[in-house]
Amino acid sequence: MSLRRVPRSLRTFSTTPPAPQSLNQPRLPKYVRRSAYVLVGLGGAYVLDREYNASSIVRNLRTLQTCAMITLDYKWNFTPEKSEQIPQLHERVAQRVFDLLTSNGGLYIKIGQAIGANAALLPEPMQVKFASLFDDAPQIPYSVVRDVFIKELGRPPDGPNGVFAYFDPQAVASASIAQVHRARLHPQPGDDEDEEHWVAVKVQKPSVGTQMNWDLGAYRAVMWMFENWAFDLPVYFAVDFVSDHLRQELDFIREAENARKTAAFVASEPRLRDKVHIPRVYPEYSTRRVLVAEWIDGVRLSDKAGVKAMGHVKAVMQTMVELFAAQMFDWGWVHCDPHPGNVLIRPRPDNPALSQLVLLDHGLYVPVPDEFRTQWGLLWRAMLTGDYGGVEKITKQWGFGIPELLASFTLLRPTALKNNRKTKPGEEGKKPQEKKPMTQYEMSVRMKQKLKEFLADTDRMPKVLIFLTRNMRMVQGNNQSFGSPVNRIKITGLWASRSLARHPPPSTLGPSSHSLLASLSPHALRHRLHAWSEHFAFLTTLAILDVLFYRTRFLQWARDVGARISAMVGWGKWKKGNGLDFESELEKEMRGFARDNLGLDVSDKMFAG
Repeated sequence: MSLRRVPRSLRTFSTTPPAPQSLNQPRLPKYVRRSAYVLVGLGGAYVLDREYNASSIVRNLRTLQTCAMITLDYKWNFTPEKSEQIPQLHERVAQRVFDLLTSNGGLYIKIGQAIGANAALLPEPMQVKFASLFDDAPQIPYSVVRDVFIKELGRPPDGPNGVFAYFDPQAVASASIAQVHRARLHPQPGDDEDEEHWVAVKVQKPSVGTQMNWDLGAYRAVMWMFENWAFDLPVYFAVDFVSDHLRQELDFIREAENARKTAAFVASEPRLRDKVHIPRVYPEYSTRRVLVAEWIDGVRLSDKAGVKAMGHVKAVMQTMVELFAAQMFDWGWVHCDPHPGNVLIRPRPDNPALSQLVLLDHGLYVPVPDEFRTQWGLLWRAMLTGDYGGVEKITKQWGFGIPELLASFTLLRPTALKNNRKTKPGEEGKKPQEKKPMTQYEMSVRMKQKLKEFLADTDRMPKVLIFLTRNMRMVQGNNQSFGSPVNRIKITGLWASRSLARHPPPSTLGPSSHSLLASLSPHALRHRLHAWSEHFAFLTTLAILDVLFYRTRFLQWARDVGARISAMVGWGKWKKGNGLDFESELEKEMRGFARDNLGLDVSDKMFAG
């Protein structure tokens, strides 16, 4: 009997049966091990991201998650069938956006404020949330500040080899990008024995520079998603412009140059020279992440009681409006963050009986090109005179539709323009039909249609308008917070028209107007005379604004007097007058205009100072 050859494949298997206990052994440990590996890997990635990447990846994941939830919420719930639930939808989205911006902090706060400059075009819950988006953040510890100084200046801020004779380790203010400390310089050559030089030291938070590219990349992706997936509105066109200017805020050398440039402009303007002060910068102590400037003792504009106690509120507001009008129309160099915390009021050094405005934080400026500056001045003059043709001409050049809408949101008041176009055949004497109440869904659809009609050609739109409107709304809020002591619209319009008269458009003076001889030619002189005649005609128009302004002020005064008299003689509560100041009355009319023409509910907190 011969033995068969056993195949090689069978030789590897044991003929011994497995132990009974091994048949019932659970497979769980393998999955537990794998899960543990995954958790350890994710935990390690989280720690590395937090320690070496300033949590940039986690922040981006949080951003993408929030935006995905917003997009899906709108896709599923923004329907005619769920029309009555749309206000709740806006509330949820506003809260998610607010939570995202405040959780991520840093540059997200600045991005949110840039978007908030045009929040009047967003649903009311978002307007309220953006209005409450304050740039306040926890302080970084002194040990981190010390490391920044050693990296930037090669020395610690204080101590035997310190940059300063004294450095307060506790910051006096802390925002999303930087925090400010008070310090004293070492004695300077030629100083008196008791002379001291106190300075404000702005220190950039190290995490911001690391997070910047990630944050701006997320901002770009979100705007693209919202334009193409969620809302079908042109919002992506401003991404590059906004991103470029936000990057500039991280360069303190540029901020120092901005401050010096603004100080030179102020010194050259006799109407502002003594009324405005720009703190002196110390370039020898300043780097890209450390900025040292003169310390100024004063009352912040946000301290209303303190400013009122100093007196001269009207003069201060007049100076503020004139300062930013000069920046827009004369200098072409605009400070884009004039919120109350960036403005101090102090007694004038040469005359303590008068007040002086001190402008802080020069990180964000936009240059205004000459051609746009001329168009901007012409637009203001046309808006205030109700010239439909003048406004329409400029809005078309800028790629906007609906001239009245641009005029209304620029002036921050309802603006009806004189439309000289003929009525269509068959419409003569025709009464307008009564409007049916719209559902929430219909109002939102109408708003989107109007906005798309308004933003007709985003390629031609001057991006500088994004920051100019931000500036003007903050100035309006500052004026309104003190009861509107000055007529902001009149002051701004007057400055615009006077600038056009002093600097007529080059095209009206001839191609060689840059030469002295050409500027004295009959052609140029004739056009300069015409420019001044237009300015004086405009002054007559502004008198109408004065009538409205002083009428409102008189009614406000009469209401206050009536309330006091009624309280004295016991007549009960005085009910005459609406209690609104000039800016508040314009704001109320503006909200009605936006609601009736756009279906927009503009919050009364939108432009609060």
